[in-house]
Amino acid sequence: MKSAIAITNRSLHDQVASRIRDLIIEGTLEPGSRIDEAHLIEELGVSRTPFREALRTLAAEGLVIVRPSKGSIVRKLTRDQVFSMLEVLGNLEKLGGELACERASDEEIEALIDLHKHMMDCYRMRDRMPYYKMNQEFHSRLAELSKNETLQETQANIQARLKRIRYIGNQEPDSWAGAVADHEEMVRALKNRDGMALGEAMANHLKKTWDRVKDSI
Repeated sequence: MKSAIAITNRSLHDQVASRIRDLIIEGTLEPGSRIDEAHLIEELGVSRTPFREALRTLAAEGLVIVRPSKGSIVRKLTRDQVFSMLEVLGNLEKLGGELACERASDEEIEALIDLHKHMMDCYRMRDRMPYYKMNQEFHSRLAELSKNETLQETQANIQARLKRIRYIGNQEPDSWAGAVADHEEMVRALKNRDGMALGEAMANHLKKTWDRVKDSI
């Protein structure tokens, strides 16, 4: 019987990276743990080459540390590292929200609001991983609407390294409900093209994220 996490299209290393990334985000592969390559290659049903390419992709994202001849490990962030990244990300997304309200087209804003609605559908069903992935996409697309390439690149870099941290921020019902309330506030400001309100909502959301995750690091 084929494993439940087996890869159906073995030619694409990005699919392998996506599966391993999910295992890291969900905590199946724990921070600081050594990655058992032989076991995962068998479980995923892939050859060594796409698996190694996937690890290099995840290393570039900051999720994995590849150690030649010693094996790869899941990166474990310290509390100070997480705080500093969230601090920078909060201010970055504050600026992104302000610029998005100035520069995004009506169609772009409507598309982002539509994504938020789908995200809320996942929340009502308590479907956590799809909600999480749409949440990540929401923040990425909002950064894109700033039309500032440097902001987008920096936001993407930090967000990639915080994937597991952002996921555990929604592990408790009250924390998840709080994050949803934050997003409702963001969308209200976005609909009104109120850049100052959206910027403050983004910054406050990242401050609250630290409060939600600090005891789990």
